[in-house]
Amino acid sequence: MTQKFDPVTIEVVRNKLEGIANEMQMTLFHSSFSPIVREGLDASASLFTTDGETLAQAVAIPIHLATLIPVVKRIIQEFPPETMLEGDVYMMNDPYLGGTHLPDIGIVMPVFCQGELVAFSGSMTHHQDIGGMTAGSVPTNATEIFQEGLRLPPLKLRSEQIMNDSIVEIMRLNSRIPDVFLGDIHAQISACTIGLQRLGDLSNKYPAPLLKAMFSDLLDRSEKMTRAALLALPEGTYKYIDYNDNDGIELDKRIKIEVAVTIKDGQFHCDFTGSSPQVKGPFNVVPSGSMAAAYFASRVITGPDIPTNGGCFRSVSLHLPPGSIVNPVSPAPVNARTATIKRVTGAILGALRQAVPETIGADAAGEMLLLSFGGRTDEGNAFVVGELIAGGSGAGHDNDGVDVIETDATNCMNLPVEALESDAPIRVLQSALRIDSGGPGQYRGGLGIIREYEILEGEISFTHRGERHYSSASGANGGHAGAMAKTVITRAAGGEEVVPSKLVTTLFKGDRILVKTAGGGGYGAPQLRQKTQVERDIHNGKVSHDAASTRYKP
Repeated sequence: MTQKFDPVTIEVVRNKLEGIANEMQMTLFHSSFSPIVREGLDASASLFTTDGETLAQAVAIPIHLATLIPVVKRIIQEFPPETMLEGDVYMMNDPYLGGTHLPDIGIVMPVFCQGELVAFSGSMTHHQDIGGMTAGSVPTNATEIFQEGLRLPPLKLRSEQIMNDSIVEIMRLNSRIPDVFLGDIHAQISACTIGLQRLGDLSNKYPAPLLKAMFSDLLDRSEKMTRAALLALPEGTYKYIDYNDNDGIELDKRIKIEVAVTIKDGQFHCDFTGSSPQVKGPFNVVPSGSMAAAYFASRVITGPDIPTNGGCFRSVSLHLPPGSIVNPVSPAPVNARTATIKRVTGAILGALRQAVPETIGADAAGEMLLLSFGGRTDEGNAFVVGELIAGGSGAGHDNDGVDVIETDATNCMNLPVEALESDAPIRVLQSALRIDSGGPGQYRGGLGIIREYEILEGEISFTHRGERHYSSASGANGGHAGAMAKTVITRAAGGEEVVPSKLVTTLFKGDRILVKTAGGGGYGAPQLRQKTQVERDIHNGKVSHDAASTRYKP
């Protein structure tokens, strides 16, 4: 018989769990060494039940939060809970065993209260460099996973309080910046330790068996609320198609993402039949990534009032054709999977727009441009720095899109200019909103950004992982598409190179890179936009006079 709990007590415990997860997250940010975490916020933290379901999660990155689920479950499978001891720490990153891509390493710690295992605390960080063929470990020209960096199966990193020095030394020898790498690993352990300590404090008030019963009740409640929300939506199958630019190898070949979303009987099912076969380059995404996209989309349409935990995901299922872009066969490369996950998420949301048009707006740019710079300063100091640059979000049925913001399954921040310039011999010459990049509409799409860089020293390895250079974010309900992205390298030695969305090259002193990210789609016919709104856009430098007179003409 299911135990009944006072709803006030359950809410107090739920909010406490979410507070713990967010404290774990802040510990990650404040303890990490790399700018991609401490400034770009590319890390996440969660609590899990003893069977690996999400118990509570920080306000973080949907890709991480969902892909931690199979990581925890795989660790439980490899290391049975009855063999675990207090102080143990486990880790893994292998995409083909449940991970996502090699730079994202999961750290998992069992939580014991009164000698009983009650939960797991977990964290995931994008590590700035874990080896591989390019600085930053995100080579867009990789053709197999062995070129992408250090591959870790489920491992016990610490037994009780004793670190496995052999694993630590292997990690150190496989990174161009070992101190930063290991510093971020220890930040993850610290975050998990916060989860352990705070749950220990909670167990002083609620005994371990009672805590576990409340955890189960919380998940069951979210499952019930999610199914009720799905039952209230129009039943049907909704389809959508979108494209990635290329796979980094075959630059003229677009990658199709096709999805059919079925809502029926309180279930949410995504079928990716028709999507492109797996590709040569690293834009394949393993099942955990598509699962993350589907979980995120399901939460968008079921509402923010439902507490997010593993119960929300029990109604979600996927069909991922083997050998496809969303379910590749090993050893296919996968390091650039974020670009595909974002397009998968956007396609699911595009399909759902047909069911709930007032909830889902026009397409977002769906671009998280990754720039990776690596090399040595003139003094001989090694550096690797990554930039995560956003485009604009899509407009809604009653609101403009947001400028330069991460959307859908990502939730990172643009790196501050000062953080980049302090860690690498690079000067940022400009950083500004990209005028006229938002899709015209009754409600305008969000703008992209313009950034320009100048190389100040030596030879620098440069990786450019872009999207929306060949296909734009679609408008909705008569709205127009957003502007496509564009990047140009101007060489100090003379000549210009237009980046074909993906590129690995070497930069030299005096070279400049001009980046223009994509804009979001507009919503509604542009002729319906109020004159005062157009005038305000001109005044704020978001729309030019020429664009206003042509695109918004009655």
